Amino acid sequence: MAERTLTGRTVVITGASSGIGRATAELFAREGARLVLAARGETALEATASACRILGAEVKVVPTDITDPAAVVRLATEALRFGDRIDVWFSNVGIGAVGRFEAVPMEAHERVIRTNLIGHMNDAHAVMPVFIAQGHGTFINMISVGGFVSTPFAAAYGASKLGLRGFTEALRAELAAYPGIRICDVYPSFVDTPGIAHGANYVGKRLAVPPGALDPRTVAAAVVRTAKRPRNAVPVGAEVHLARLSHAVAPALTTRIMARLMDFAFRRARPVPEAEGTLYRPPVGTGAIDGGWRPAGEREMIGLVLGAFAAAGAGLVVGAVSRRFRARPALRSTFEEVRHRFHPPKRRRFWR
Repeated sequence: MAERTLTGRTVVITGASSGIGRATAELFAREGARLVLAARGETALEATASACRILGAEVKVVPTDITDPAAVVRLATEALRFGDRIDVWFSNVGIGAVGRFEAVPMEAHERVIRTNLIGHMNDAHAVMPVFIAQGHGTFINMISVGGFVSTPFAAAYGASKLGLRGFTEALRAELAAYPGIRICDVYPSFVDTPGIAHGANYVGKRLAVPPGALDPRTVAAAVVRTAKRPRNAVPVGAEVHLARLSHAVAPALTTRIMARLMDFAFRRARPVPEAEGTLYRPPVGTGAIDGGWRPAGEREMIGLVLGAFAAAGAGLVVGAVSRRFRARPALRSTFEEVRHRFHPPKRRRFWR
């Protein structure tokens, strides 16, 4: 399939004020797209818009809270007025609340679900009639590795991401009669963005991304590639493949290890006041792409080291459960399904 050109295409980006959203907006601007930028904070949105205009893009700013269905419908209407059509909709908003499930207020859990799941559904509900009328359009959902593996100490976040993956799979099936409409999911591993600082903190310890986290621009490049050549699922980072395999082979063991590692990290972290973060209000400031959690020069090397340890861990997990395969045919079948997904068997040739 040939790549689509993005020059002159109308692209809507929600969550465009910082992190992956801002990095993606700037990359789409370099590709010649016309941009409609949305987020809660108008100041940060204007900063993103200014950066994109410097790169030569036409930009419209529409401050929007995607948890409000009527506001998202207005966003779609404004995008149509601006560009006469909507070619790509990048649904990128995401928030989190970290803490033991019972220690996090139910209002915070609900806010995470409403933003990360219902908000993305609001995006799709507003733009799908446009796509159907046009006969084409690409809807790109930012999910995360949390769409494949549960997230201890961030229960609502994990529920929202697993739910979002289920939603998009259902939506993709419903739209099978419209080959010009593509529903795409992007699954990055940990990313070095301001998002961790914006999240709610109910553990009372300093939060940080792990070593080797992805550069937001790497994820942005994957999103733009997906807009050019749509794919159903786009993992970004080797850790995503590892997480899928580990969870498919030994889900209980995988989540227990994650919980213990996070608990260990919390005990070592320095105390900070508990805070609601940006659950109920937009971030203050002009927005930034990078979170600044680690020196830029260490990113690639730390990532390689982390990947090596992760691969070794996967080997231990696979080795530990492989002896059970004979007694558990269902587990063996799951493993073979995952293996064939990444390494499809070659078709036999009946001629030479």
